[in-house]
Amino acid sequence: MDNKLRNTIFVLFLCLSFSVRAQLKDYPIQGVTFTQVKLDDKFWLPRIETNHKVTIPASFARCEETGRVKNFDMAAAKSGKFCTVYPFDDTDIYKTIEGASFSLSLYPDKKLSQYIDTLIMKVAAAQEPDGYLYTARTINPSAPHEWAGPERWILERDKSHELYNSGHLYEAAVAHFLATGQRNLLDIAIRNADLVCSVFGPGSDKRHVAPGHQVVEMGLVKMYRITGKKEYLATAKYFLEQRGHHPYDAKSNNPWMNGSYWQDHKPVVDQDEAIGHAVRAGYQYAAMADVAALTGDEKFLKAIDAIWNNVVSKKIYVQGGVGALGDGERFGDNYYLPNESAYNETCAAIANVYWNHRMFMLHGDSKYIDILEKSLYNGLISGVGMDGKSFFYTNVLEVKNSSHDQHQESSRSGWFTCSCCPTNITRLIPSVPGYMYAQQGDKLYVNLFASSKSKVTINKKNVEVIQSNNYPWDGDLKFSINPASSLPFSLMIRIPGWAQQQAIPSDLYTFSNPSSSKASLTLNGKPVEYKIEKGYAVLTRTWKKGDVVSVNLPMDVQRVVANANVKDDAGRVAIQRGPLVYCAEWPDNSGRTANIILPQGIALKPELKKDLLNGVVVLTGDAAAVTVDALGTTISTVKQPIVAIPYYAWAHRGKGEMTVWFPEKVTSVDLNSK
Repeated sequence: MDNKLRNTIFVLFLCLSFSVRAQLKDYPIQGVTFTQVKLDDKFWLPRIETNHKVTIPASFARCEETGRVKNFDMAAAKSGKFCTVYPFDDTDIYKTIEGASFSLSLYPDKKLSQYIDTLIMKVAAAQEPDGYLYTARTINPSAPHEWAGPERWILERDKSHELYNSGHLYEAAVAHFLATGQRNLLDIAIRNADLVCSVFGPGSDKRHVAPGHQVVEMGLVKMYRITGKKEYLATAKYFLEQRGHHPYDAKSNNPWMNGSYWQDHKPVVDQDEAIGHAVRAGYQYAAMADVAALTGDEKFLKAIDAIWNNVVSKKIYVQGGVGALGDGERFGDNYYLPNESAYNETCAAIANVYWNHRMFMLHGDSKYIDILEKSLYNGLISGVGMDGKSFFYTNVLEVKNSSHDQHQESSRSGWFTCSCCPTNITRLIPSVPGYMYAQQGDKLYVNLFASSKSKVTINKKNVEVIQSNNYPWDGDLKFSINPASSLPFSLMIRIPGWAQQQAIPSDLYTFSNPSSSKASLTLNGKPVEYKIEKGYAVLTRTWKKGDVVSVNLPMDVQRVVANANVKDDAGRVAIQRGPLVYCAEWPDNSGRTANIILPQGIALKPELKKDLLNGVVVLTGDAAAVTVDALGTTISTVKQPIVAIPYYAWAHRGKGEMTVWFPEKVTSVDLNSK
């Protein structure tokens, strides 16, 4: 037996032991781990390979170049001066270790593994004897970072990010342990988590605070799952329950000093609207789902159900982005979804994926995967360039040459002073296969579609599932079901909302001319009737090796219109085909997009362009464009071809205009001197 297999068996044994011992309650539905899914598709596999070969090495290199690694060295030596900008810069190393650990499970890499061990040794050396780990203070406790405060924890709610650092440490440690079976980083995390639990909690002898930037709650839950220590779960729940001591002040003009910015304006069980910093909010809602599942707290569940409905019906962009306002990186008011100034932080899209996956595991409804898919295929992967080493922090929906000088928004950056988004990408991308399947008893859920081979266990019998498709470009899906022996179970195949003429599971966006096309299924070549249960086609039978289910999802080009309350999209349409939202970009459209009109009745047709943007299906047709004559005195509308590309693929060909929402007719003309 080789070491890798021995480690895998050891880790699975530990996880099973801890799960049986520690967890009386849990999610009713469990995801199938990403290591059980082997991709061979042309969409996600290249991205995962690029993440392994390019993004992760580039992230580690930039952590070295910018001094993030040096901070740990200086903390170990208790000498020097914190040399980066933010006290949460430690987390860029933790998040990249997490992503690299996921990647090692897919691509064994001795050199990468050794480098991670070197970093872990640096982290261990920087940890103080009682478990405290925060380089911004440990380097020189008498002169810590200005955000840290003169003593531990006293500025935690405000901006020290001490517990935020701990949360990402825990998530990295769990990922590394599960991938390698090694305890070196996990033991560091356990010492820190034990300290945190000894410092914070109920009672007069402990500190009481709502963490300034949520994520420690999610990390503690993962630590609980691995170790079985009940105090980790209890502390996660306690941190959530500490929120609500800084009521919302409608007269305050400063989002940084308002309790709503931290989701601290009311107790979490009384919250019903997504408000404040969008990333912090998403992490909080994901943690609330974890605690609801593991403790059975119905009040937590009721609150996140209400908040989810608020986001999906009033605060999410058509491409799955969340967080409209750059001022505070936060949610705007209901229906406030501007395009040109949209913030849509990449980290917020990632948090949205985490949250919606948990909501699915709680409720078993495909609408949560519909939102996850929308974010994943559009507003999330738009945040990383195809080269794997250039990024968007924000993801706008419109760039014009003539106003606000937004050219900086149409080019990607290799790194940011606050580089949370690039390092977050490293850990999300390799985990994508883990969102494809889920199980509940004898139900096997198929949530995402990608050519792959997967192995699951149903009623103690092995079942191989082979997906064959060209998703998201094509809606023809094939599932080969191969149980070890005949086995009765229910195959639950998600029929996406967009394939049922639903743009989003609310009235925030609708298809203006819904198609009559419907998804069709065959079993072993014969048409089969199926029932829809919470968005899933349910096929219950005794499955035999060689059974094949074919699904055809209609891939019509759809025109999307926004709710009338979304003033910025009034009189405009967006374009969607399958799960992909499209945009027009300047190189394909005579150098401009802000002048394009899409009148009703314009037909757009899909066309594969193998040599464009790593191979994409574009949409082409005849639109109209507003033009101005050479003298600048005569305005006219002319027929003009339009080419639309997937939104995720924009900003790879230089700076210029981009548009997601197109006017259907001319209603006014803005006169501009530029």
